[in-house]
Amino acid sequence: MYRTLLLAFDGSAEGRAALQQGIDLARLCHARVHLLSVLKIAAGAEYGEGLFSLDDFEGENVRHLRELVAEGLALIRAEGVATVDGHIAFGQPVEQIQHLARKVAADLIVVGHHHRGPLARWWQGSLSHGLIDHVDCSVLVALAR
Repeated sequence: MYRTLLLAFDGSAEGRAALQQGIDLARLCHARVHLLSVLKIAAGAEYGEGLFSLDDFEGENVRHLRELVAEGLALIRAEGVATVDGHIAFGQPVEQIQHLARKVAADLIVVGHHHRGPLARWWQGSLSHGLIDHVDCSVLVALAR
């Protein structure tokens, strides 16, 4: 069924719901997991856009992101999923998620759904809708309960 899962994790309640559902699927399918946290940045920020290995950066500016990925990796491994890699990225979340999904040939992307009103959704867009239009694999949108 699914051989490679990409779990987008931001530490929110919705992100934690997505993480747990992704873990459950990974165990059932014996899938490889790629955990990604994206720091949304504006153009001209300190770091350029791109995807980076968890070990590529040090310093205060990315400490929270590294801790978030480390926490997610620990949770995944504690649930018995052994084949897992952590990634951090800087830039627009949709672009970075789709980039890693293609790079690792993901069969499924798992993201959390943030409830927002129609004006906020119009202004900020929707991560899940943006992904569906730009990836070549399935997308699971998890709801926090």
